[in-house]
Amino acid sequence: METKNIPLNDLHEELGGKMTPFAGFNMPVRYSSDKEEHLTVREGVGVFDVSHMGEFMLRGPHALDLIQWVTSNDASKIVNGQAQYSCLPNDKGGIVDDLLVYRFSEEKYMLVVNASNIEKDWNWIKSQDKWGVEMEDVSDNLVLLAVQGPKAVDALQKLTEVNLSEVKFYHFKAAFLAGYEMIISATGYTGSGGFELYINKEDALDVWNKIFEAGEEFGIKPIGLGARDTLRLEKGFCLYGNDITDETSPLEAGLGWVTKFTKEFVNSENLQAQKEAGVDRKLVGFEMIDRGIPRHDYEIADLDGNVIGKVTSGTMSPSLNKGIGMGYVTKENSKADTEINVIIRDKPVKAKIVRPPFLK
Repeated sequence: METKNIPLNDLHEELGGKMTPFAGFNMPVRYSSDKEEHLTVREGVGVFDVSHMGEFMLRGPHALDLIQWVTSNDASKIVNGQAQYSCLPNDKGGIVDDLLVYRFSEEKYMLVVNASNIEKDWNWIKSQDKWGVEMEDVSDNLVLLAVQGPKAVDALQKLTEVNLSEVKFYHFKAAFLAGYEMIISATGYTGSGGFELYINKEDALDVWNKIFEAGEEFGIKPIGLGARDTLRLEKGFCLYGNDITDETSPLEAGLGWVTKFTKEFVNSENLQAQKEAGVDRKLVGFEMIDRGIPRHDYEIADLDGNVIGKVTSGTMSPSLNKGIGMGYVTKENSKADTEINVIIRDKPVKAKIVRPPFLK
C-alpha cells in the first residue's frame, strides 16, 4: 500500500524532521533527539503533528444509538462540548480500536480513531449501523496539531479569546484561534497538559507559524512520534497495536472503567460473563530494578524462570532514567510489587510490577 503524506509533510522535512512510514503515513519521528523532545514537552511546550489520526462525523437522530451500540463506554453521559475515551469491542472478545467520542449536540458527534485503523473502523461501524446514520470521513480535510506541555496555555492564549484555562480536561470548544475557526480540545496523550487543534488543512500552515511565533519565548519546538511514545508510556496510556489489539479484552487491558454494562453493546453479554468469571491475564506496568531496556515482544518470566507473559510496550524513561514497560502477565503474577524477570538478549533482568502512571 502506498504511504500517504500528511498535509504539512514539506514543512516537517524543511524543519529537519526524520520522516518514517508509520500506520500508512510518512510521519516525523524526531527532529533532534527523543530525549530532548520528551523533556521539552514535560517542562515547556512542544507541537506534534498527528494529522494521521482519523475523524468521522456522525449526524442525525440515531447517531447516539449507533455510538452506544459500537462503543463500550456510556456516551449518553456526556454533554455538548465534552469528549469521552472509549473502545470499539469486536464480536470475538477483543478490541477493534480505542477512540475518542466528541459530542457537539444531540445529533452531531465526532469519533477520533487511530491512523492504522481508519478503514477497519469505518467498515466495522458501517457494518453495525442498523439505523442508517449519516457518516462522513473527514480525516483528509483536517490537520491535527497537539500543543502539549505546561507552557501550552500561555503560548496559545495569545492567539484566542477563549479562556483556555477554563477548558476542562476532556472538554472542547469550537472557536477561533490564530484567526481561524477550529476545534480546541483538551484530551491529551502526554500527561503534561495542553490542547489538540483540529484545523482545516488549508489554514494549517499559517496556524503552525503563528503558534511557533507565540511560543517562541517559551522555547517551543516541533516534536516527533518517538517522544510521543515515551511520554504516553510514562503515563501508562495504551497504544493500539501494542497494548490493546483485536485479541485483547478490554477487561484484561484494565479498561473496565470504560466498559459499562448499564447498556447493551457489541459482545457485552460475553464481556459481562468474563467480568464475573475473572480474567486469566492482566495488562500491568513494571519498572526495571536492574539495568536494561524492555522492548515490545520480550518475554516476561517469574523468578523461577517460568514464562508468564510478554512485554507490549517498553522504553528507557527520559524523566525517570530507568527502564519502564507494560505487558500481559498471568493473573496470579499481576499484583503490585511482584518481582519478575524481563528476558533481554536471552538473559533474565529483574523488574518489579507497579501501577501506572510511572511518572506521578
